[in-house]
Amino acid sequence: MTVSSSPSSAEAFFERVAEERFAPTEYTRGPWDAHSQHAGPPAALLGRAVRERPGAREDMRLTRITFEIHRPVPLLPLTVGTRVLREGRSVELVEASLAADDGKEIMRARALRIRTEPGAVPEVAPGSSVPGPRESRTVPFFPVPWDVGYHTAMESRFAAGSYLEPGPATCWLRMRVPLVAGEKTAPLDRVLVAADSGNGVSNVLDFSAHLFVNPDLTVHLHRHPVGEWVCLDARTVVDGAGIGMAEAALHDERGPIGRGVQSLFVAPRG
Repeated sequence: MTVSSSPSSAEAFFERVAEERFAPTEYTRGPWDAHSQHAGPPAALLGRAVRERPGAREDMRLTRITFEIHRPVPLLPLTVGTRVLREGRSVELVEASLAADDGKEIMRARALRIRTEPGAVPEVAPGSSVPGPRESRTVPFFPVPWDVGYHTAMESRFAAGSYLEPGPATCWLRMRVPLVAGEKTAPLDRVLVAADSGNGVSNVLDFSAHLFVNPDLTVHLHRHPVGEWVCLDARTVVDGAGIGMAEAALHDERGPIGRGVQSLFVAPRG
């Protein structure tokens, strides 16, 4: 089934149409609603805004970013804005927002950035590892009633579990298209595009019978990511009252880089 729409046709998740204004493409479409985006691409757009804002210091690196998703992100042009909430010599807190043409805020992000100085202290690296993307397998995506979307814009390989197998999963994800047409994709973009998929890869209940909504996403990074592949070593837990949590250890091909956590509202469909 092909869904008709009028997003940009650029071969990317977004096309920049003004300095702070972006038109989404069909690649941003999520698997649940033909008119809404998967939260990963707009999260990456906010992360990019934090990094590229005027006056951003090059010696600071994002270590934590929390996204609050106020409502489904529409397949319509979006405006990004940023402001500095706290600025210090070693730590800063930056807020970024995403708004539609009606001026209503759709998503908000608060990012903590910490000053870096290469070689300042001894490195203590985590010891855990997961099989790499070359040792992982390609498996079918769960059924989606449209031909183009986030599910076709991302390449996925599973080292454990699958989209159709409930329970914990270890999944490598790689972007097939850039975040913004004609612009370089940064390693942080790749992490944030993928991190909102923790519940999707480690689902524990039948998606066709249950609704999962994550109103937030928090990503912590202890190391700057490298390479094209991002791994989510994820698991989801659900309480009978309808609240859940998806937690994913994040890796690149060098090893662990951080963690992503989603709060979940869970309810029967219909």
